[in-house]
Amino acid sequence: QVQLVESGGGMVQPGGSLRLSCAVSGLTLSNYAMGWFRQAPGKEREFVATITWGGLTYYAASVKGRFTISRDVGKKTVYLQMNSLKPEGTAVYFCTADRTRVNGPGPRDYWGQGTQVTVSS
Repeated sequence: QVQLVESGGGMVQPGGSLRLSCAVSGLTLSNYAMGWFRQAPGKEREFVATITWGGLTYYAASVKGRFTISRDVGKKTVYLQMNSLKPEGTAVYFCTADRTRVNGPGPRDYWGQGTQVTVSS
């Protein structure tokens, strides 16, 4: 059974930082492109970042330069380091896994349940 379990969300002030974690089980991490989406209230899910099995990374223009996606294959964990957070970053952040899709919006094979990030003073 595949499980993607996000953690690390919370409330942070604008300009602050958070690191999200995604614990992966039930699949071989190195065979999947791992990523993050987010969904703000009243808005559609949007693509945030992906790291491929080969370590290539892709970012949405809105987060490029501020967010960093990484993985630890041994720990079966994917991370999203978020710096210089903005109020518009307030959303539920979802971890994803996919065998073929590596960039941009659209479906993914597996989704986590999400973790809430709130950027507010």
